[in-house]
Amino acid sequence: MKLGVITDGISSDLAHALSVMGEFGLDHAELQFIGEKEVGDLDRSERLVALELIRRHGKRVSCISRHLFAGMPMATSKPGDALHARHMDALKRCIEMAHEFDCPNVRIMTGKKEMILWGRNGAEKWNVAHGAWDAQLPLIAPAVDLAKAEGITLVVETGNGTMVNSCWTGRKLIDDLGAKGTLKVLWDPANNCWAHETAWPDGYEVLKDGYLGHIHIKDVQVDTPKATLEVRPFLKGQLADQFPPIADALRADGYDGAISFESVYHPGNGDYEAGFRKCIGDFKRVFG
Repeated sequence: MKLGVITDGISSDLAHALSVMGEFGLDHAELQFIGEKEVGDLDRSERLVALELIRRHGKRVSCISRHLFAGMPMATSKPGDALHARHMDALKRCIEMAHEFDCPNVRIMTGKKEMILWGRNGAEKWNVAHGAWDAQLPLIAPAVDLAKAEGITLVVETGNGTMVNSCWTGRKLIDDLGAKGTLKVLWDPANNCWAHETAWPDGYEVLKDGYLGHIHIKDVQVDTPKATLEVRPFLKGQLADQFPPIADALRADGYDGAISFESVYHPGNGDYEAGFRKCIGDFKRVFG
């Protein structure tokens, strides 16, 4: 399968990150931060330097991953307002970068999470954040229209603290927008643990029929009552027994997207490259 890494999980120095990728035979670079800048903020000369590094190291770019639309409050955000316009402008820059880097995907996210979106038998009156889900549809729809016109696939991440935080809500967003094909899910099974969605088989079954566009892999242990998240070494967290059957299913079903290792684990000292080196062998063994 197409294996890669989010480069700044190794180092924000792109040249160094690409060199380390080469050590481990990873071919697909996902770009999020380069130096001190998030993708979409690099000027033309900086993009040209990055592109030359990518070519020199013989890598492909799997996804341009900016935190587009993340954190927008559902109660007050409106299509075309100043905040939405800033996100749309950033999306345009990311799409331009995707074309320059011959990259098929641009990541988006969704607005600030409201905890209870639907309910019944009383909850619909007392607990539901009324209108929150519907409020995000016109915010994301212009992004889908732009991507379709530009021939780019948007991948919406299942994120912590975002409106789409599970495979189920990711698929619902796509269906509600009528955007299947242009908008797909960037599946992060570890993020979905906070929503108590079991990755295998539940999450996979929701996405396997044409909804899956890109994947992030890391392992975690969540304690929702204590509001605590621990990143674990790969295969040492609560997803350890779910990753192998997911990998088998992806191979059997002919998944042709990329799988990025998300190197956000460190061994207690803030050294993320050391965390990457500790985990990458097992990642390749399972998903390779």
